[in-house]
Amino acid sequence: MNAVSLEKAVVFTDLDGTLLDALSYSFEAAKPALRLIRERGIPLVVCSSKTRKEIEHYRNLLDNHHPFVVENGGGIFMPAGYFSRGPEDACRPLTKEGKYEVISLGTRYELLRKAMGELRNEGFNVTGFGDMAVEEVAVATGLPPEEAEMAKDRDFDEPFIFAGQETRAGELEEAIRKKGLSLTQGSFFHILGGCDKGKAVAILTELYRKKFGSIVTVGLGDSPNDAPMLECVDFPVLVRRPDGSHDPRVRTANLLRADGIGPEGWNRVVLEILSDMIHSE
Repeated sequence: MNAVSLEKAVVFTDLDGTLLDALSYSFEAAKPALRLIRERGIPLVVCSSKTRKEIEHYRNLLDNHHPFVVENGGGIFMPAGYFSRGPEDACRPLTKEGKYEVISLGTRYELLRKAMGELRNEGFNVTGFGDMAVEEVAVATGLPPEEAEMAKDRDFDEPFIFAGQETRAGELEEAIRKKGLSLTQGSFFHILGGCDKGKAVAILTELYRKKFGSIVTVGLGDSPNDAPMLECVDFPVLVRRPDGSHDPRVRTANLLRADGIGPEGWNRVVLEILSDMIHSE
């Protein structure tokens, strides 16, 4: 590997089942790698299906102050002034939301909810987070009630359960496609617009290159909804699922398969990649 300064590395990461343990939602096992990232000044960019409020909760726990991507690429939230912008960026309009500059890529949530109702009328047994009470979301996800409430506060993506009709998954995807929308999977099915994690990561990578010059990107995930992100980075990493397997639906070229479940694998492979960079400096 060519020598590279770690200050010019950028790490993009999924949360659920990747940096966070799938059962306890803890990142304890990843703390050694997180410590090295912080010590070396490496941007750690959360790229999750979670909502803004959920990600802000974990960014506070991580003491993270970098941009983040919400709801499977639906929106990019950047601390105001984090990137300088020139005329060439005008094609990506920003909105100001409190302390953030936001690039919206997804479809409005009310349109996704309308599509969910249409799918039910077409005979698909689908139940979205918007159809559930907070307590039901907490049971379905294993989240505490306060985080389940955050998970229901959505803007660009609707997670849902498709009950008992796995044989109709292809029909469901086609029905969603005909509505001009798309389907992806993480812990749940997700209906969303023309956005994905890869499109958001590509925009951020471009902005980081303008900020730092040459950079090396690392991406970590565990599910098919992470595949577009993994396809955009120099080092794509797939961590093991709770059953110890790597999701066979993720077939990204040059994929690194971490030897460890969730944050354990995350920690191991990030330390390995960054150690290689340190030794080549």
